[in-house]
Amino acid sequence: MRAVLVREPGDERVLVVGDVPRPPLGATDVRIRVQAAGVNRADLLQRQGLYPPPPGASPVLGLECAGEVSEVGADVRSFTAGQRVMALLAGGGYAEEAVVDQGSVLSVPDGMTIEEAGGFPEVFLTAFSNLFMPRLGDLAPGETALVHGGGGGVGTAAILLLREAGHRTIVTAGSPAKCRRCEELGATAAIDYRTEDFAARTRELTGGRGVNVVLDHIGGRYLTANLAALAPGGRLVEIGLMGGAAAELNLAQLLLRRLAVIGSTLRSRSNDEKAAIVEAFRARFGAALARGVLRPVVDRVLPLDQAPEAHRLMQASEHFGKIVLRVAASSR
Repeated sequence: MRAVLVREPGDERVLVVGDVPRPPLGATDVRIRVQAAGVNRADLLQRQGLYPPPPGASPVLGLECAGEVSEVGADVRSFTAGQRVMALLAGGGYAEEAVVDQGSVLSVPDGMTIEEAGGFPEVFLTAFSNLFMPRLGDLAPGETALVHGGGGGVGTAAILLLREAGHRTIVTAGSPAKCRRCEELGATAAIDYRTEDFAARTRELTGGRGVNVVLDHIGGRYLTANLAALAPGGRLVEIGLMGGAAAELNLAQLLLRRLAVIGSTLRSRSNDEKAAIVEAFRARFGAALARGVLRPVVDRVLPLDQAPEAHRLMQASEHFGKIVLRVAASSR
């Protein structure tokens, strides 16, 4: 089957389309004929040799996909051949077929395009788990969140989930135009991180108190400012390290203001853990998904053989929302 291959670690020019074996099907697995696959920053890191797949996962890039079920394992009862589905993957999305445990699969609701579905699972489940689930963000009614990268895939998903749940949402973004689009999408306020001190502006927007949860993918470079933006009892949830992995931490801040710094990844979780996240999402936001109010903002759709261009655009942040690869035409 066709898939995007990484010739060697490097920039987007190392990506080529080639042939790989079909993935094997286990008893609890679903085989998906992939029609669309979302592009995520983790894909760029893997391409550079900085984020290897977990043991047993496909080495092919791609953490999410959508398409039609072509085959199910002997123990699968929830999905049948021909059904439109979208799936959270540990790898393998940039290919004509993907195999994944049934617990990581969601039905595509009526009215959602297959390209939107291809860009849904990774970002919405990342935003949901880290903002709402216990031992992570665990947002309570009336609490406020600061989300960095409001114009990205996870950021736009977070805005939509927080809006639906009734939370006040502050985001950062890299231009006035992106800030405006975040506010149009549902953010309470947007801060241009290139020209404003986001910690000071966050405290100003919250009457000096700060926010209850910060969702951050920058890491070390933002640590001090993120802690300054938190209210007493606040939680900083780290999901990425674009700004470095190391920083000096003043533990007195954590003690005096009862702050928590929490690290979180989704890709390396077990099938059971991912299934629990999918089920919790379905219970909390399944009705909103079915109504069509939760769908990714798709910036553009490119054919599979333009994966290098998709990576270049993402590296340059020349997008708002999701970049999606079209792997195969839909049969519907």
